[in-house]
Amino acid sequence: MTKTRTWIAGLAAAASFIISATPARAHHSFAMYNMALTRVMTGKLTRFIPGSNHAQLIFEVLNADGSPVIEHGKPLVWGMETGSAAAMARNGVTVESFPPGTIMTVTLHPLRDGRPMGAVGGPIVHCGMKMPAGGCTEKTGQVMGAPAN
Repeated sequence: MTKTRTWIAGLAAAASFIISATPARAHHSFAMYNMALTRVMTGKLTRFIPGSNHAQLIFEVLNADGSPVIEHGKPLVWGMETGSAAAMARNGVTVESFPPGTIMTVTLHPLRDGRPMGAVGGPIVHCGMKMPAGGCTEKTGQVMGAPAN
């Protein structure tokens, strides 16, 4: 009978763990992003928001000549959710390496509801503080990794 109780207690503990872990897994869902759609955008970083779960890069979208894209009389601002700040740092993306004003090209999966936010969909190209001749591309900038989770 003792072995049976131990087995049942172990099974109950495992079930409790699985049930309690469900909300944590739900937090990392990317279902709100259209993973079938990929957009490549060049922008000027306005804010790097580090986070333990996900970091965010907020940027003004730029035209190929470096001028801001204007929408409704204001610069068009987008954001991109990335992996954790620690994971980003391992790939060379930190608050220090990406100060406000950094020109970058990102690949992202936009939100399904149309708001200007996306999930990282590829590497980030770092092009410094001025738009290079020919635009911010893998040929004119430094490619940096950006893990999704």
